[in-house]
Amino acid sequence: MCANYQPVTAADRLLHHFGVARPRDAVPPEIYPGGLAPFVVRTADRAAIERELQAGLFGLLPFWAKDLAFGRRTYNARSETVHEKPSFRDAWRQRRRCIVPVEAVYEPNWESGRAVRWRIARRDGAPMGIAGLWGRWRGPDGREWLSFTMLTVNADGHAVFGRMHRPGEEKRMVAILDDDEFDRWLDADEAQARALLRPYPADRLVAEPAPRPPRG
Repeated sequence: MCANYQPVTAADRLLHHFGVARPRDAVPPEIYPGGLAPFVVRTADRAAIERELQAGLFGLLPFWAKDLAFGRRTYNARSETVHEKPSFRDAWRQRRRCIVPVEAVYEPNWESGRAVRWRIARRDGAPMGIAGLWGRWRGPDGREWLSFTMLTVNADGHAVFGRMHRPGEEKRMVAILDDDEFDRWLDADEAQARALLRPYPADRLVAEPAPRPPRG
């Protein structure tokens, strides 16, 4: 699972790796559930075969959600059940797929007997494109919000993500796409999309402790 990550904000990295322009609004250096962050979608004019960057809340809001706080429980979606869970099935069926540009994700490592935050990134220094779903939600006041979730896959036995979270818990990891899979993910049918949701090779990742600095 991923509840905390570092988004891609540098204009040159967004353009070079994802083919999109940097958002106008400032993006925090770290994102948590409920935070506003960039995600990549196909442009409305599909004939153009282009991508565009949108900003949305980290935590998918289905149309029937009562308030924004609902998204604090839907920031990750299990790939095995995304097609049937009420919070995600409409976005999945309507093929509202997105790519979340990420420099690194943070996960708790319990090997020391307590939770230590670790930073996980690509070994080659390139950003990660994480498979996601997005949606539109209209609040009681009539304001429209965009939101998104990251898809996850099983990581039991994974040399990096298998070391994260409490002992005995199921190991999960975000679904990281290869760079040449971005357009395939955005345009694929259901069977093709599912084939892209698998563990990312551990030898292409690097992980190290990254505890938060003490306050004050």
